[in-house]
Amino acid sequence: MKTWLQDLSLSAMVAGFVAVLVGFTSSVAIVFQAAQALGATPAQTSSWIWALGLGMGLTSLGLSLWTRQPVLTAWSTPGAALLAGVSGVTMSEAVGAFIVCGVLILIAGATRWFERVMDRIPIAIASALLAGVLARFGLDAVVATKSAPALVLTMALTYVLARRFLPRYATPLVLLAGVVVAASQGLLHLEAVQWGWAVPVWVTPRLSLPALIGVALPLFLVTMASQNLPGVAAQRASGYQTPVSASIATTGLASIVFAPFGGYAFNLAAITAAICMGREAHEDPTRRYTASAMAGVFYIAIGLAGGAVVGLLTAFPRELVAAVAGLALLGTIAGGLSAALKDEQHRDAAILTFLVTLSGLTMLGVGSAFWGVVAGAVSLLVQHFRRSAA
Repeated sequence: MKTWLQDLSLSAMVAGFVAVLVGFTSSVAIVFQAAQALGATPAQTSSWIWALGLGMGLTSLGLSLWTRQPVLTAWSTPGAALLAGVSGVTMSEAVGAFIVCGVLILIAGATRWFERVMDRIPIAIASALLAGVLARFGLDAVVATKSAPALVLTMALTYVLARRFLPRYATPLVLLAGVVVAASQGLLHLEAVQWGWAVPVWVTPRLSLPALIGVALPLFLVTMASQNLPGVAAQRASGYQTPVSASIATTGLASIVFAPFGGYAFNLAAITAAICMGREAHEDPTRRYTASAMAGVFYIAIGLAGGAVVGLLTAFPRELVAAVAGLALLGTIAGGLSAALKDEQHRDAAILTFLVTLSGLTMLGVGSAFWGVVAGAVSLLVQHFRRSAA
């Protein structure tokens, strides 16, 4: 604990906060929709936020302090989208499916099969995958200029000046500038915040074959392919060799523990983790774990305060969130593209991975991150086959 506090910096604290801000505001609405689709009461919906906040917070804080590397976890966003479209499944049956999904994730980590798959992916493909996942946030920041030009342009100018004169504090200054401009324009909506502590609500799990087939298995597949795959790729592309199997197993265990309260599925983060892995978090790569650890602290606070903290985070205008995320990720996007295209032997496969991932393509319920890796792998196989035949 003492070493963590000694390594902590203002930039790391802000990076952790920005990661949480982006993570929650970008997909909390989908989580609410998922809870409503399963017939959750207002108390159960608040319990979901409690479970998800504590699950992400404890795993992020624990894994970061244990590994001394920036390991950040998240809820499964495509999993929430999947749940939002479920019908004919009771909350008890859904909770039973959440537990089975957690067991499958735990097995994937404990048996190390997922890590062995990731070890076969070249760094160029992993870097291209990371750049493709994050580039959309850069594009969103540019598009946000249309609806809030003064806000976004002020933040962009602040970023350019800060990168020139105060590079360590670029992200904090960008966030501060955005809050000041948003407040002056009346874009901060703090009046809707309802203060109060979240209370966990237990739901007794019930196993049913339709829920296992229609919820547990698809939730496991989309979480591994669309979330954990780019999450590990983000770590590898940033130069961190974190214990993949132990981390995956930890998220599976957390899913099992928090499932009865609404913690439907946890996984390694990619987009928000990248915010904690860049130079903006800390100049020293060995101290960037403090950013993800602080994100864990903020997640725990969100879980305990429930709707109040969520209300605070959602009070920020979407343009501010888009701009701060896009600007904070610029360095990571550039680094990913540089590493992806550096080796001419892997360049074709890397650019295919980047473009397919960036496209947002979804097929068979699986997101573009998985298909980007498939495209890159096929390209590498064809190139290797041609060399072998020659």
